[in-house]
Amino acid sequence: MTPLDDPWARLGAPIDPRPLFAPEHAALIATLRGLAPADWRAEAVPGWTVRDLASHVLADCYGRLRNRDGHREGPAFEEGETLEAFIHRINQEWVDAFARVSPAALTDTLDLIGAQTARYFAGVDLQAPAVGVSWAGVDPSPMWLDATRELTEMWTHRQQIRHAAGLGTDPDPRFLSVVLDAFMRALPHTLRDTAAPQGTQVTVRVAGPAGGTWTATAADDGWTLARSEGRSAAVVELDAETAWRLCTRGIEPGAALERARIEGDRALAEAACRIVSIVY
Repeated sequence: MTPLDDPWARLGAPIDPRPLFAPEHAALIATLRGLAPADWRAEAVPGWTVRDLASHVLADCYGRLRNRDGHREGPAFEEGETLEAFIHRINQEWVDAFARVSPAALTDTLDLIGAQTARYFAGVDLQAPAVGVSWAGVDPSPMWLDATRELTEMWTHRQQIRHAAGLGTDPDPRFLSVVLDAFMRALPHTLRDTAAPQGTQVTVRVAGPAGGTWTATAADDGWTLARSEGRSAAVVELDAETAWRLCTRGIEPGAALERARIEGDRALAEAACRIVSIVY
């Protein structure tokens, strides 16, 4: 298959997240087992405590094993319900149901089910078609993006739990570099309504050991990460903490722009900073 025949070429080079699922799972369980009783009641994200968020992670794991097993029963869309509304509704239903489960029992269950999920992802075919990734604008998506999206969700939720417990972001570049690489695959979709002459380039650069450089190029059929030649019309340089928080809406675009170093076209830079790499 040539790049022109590849429907996912605009997403850039594939990522292989498979070796990271087991260590990411181990890091989460270690974090949960290290929490004090009061930490479980701390707010991790608006409206959810640490216990709620851990319950949500367990739901995600069961959802993936449901796909593994070909199980089709479960919640369905209500009439006229959007994808975002459906996801938020079933997530809340699960969290409400698990309010009766103790932190210790929840952690033990997540240890078991999360390990199975990690083993599942360790064996997936990265080139197979998979569940769509709405924030990247692809449905179906390649399994490499779907799997990496799942890793980013696990990692992000672990950071939210850490922050609620008074801990900082885990700076381990093994994880953070892959998370940032995945998040930046939203850049072409982010720029989809940004008009620019063909060949115009917008670059996002993240400094530090987990960072990298991603350049989106305007093509005749939209923006792409597949090719990068010449000088960018706009360059946005961010630190890693600002970058991942921006992509998960931990901070708003305006705050990220205040922290960024920008070269070139300000309007294009502002468009790039509207990036969102989660269902939002």
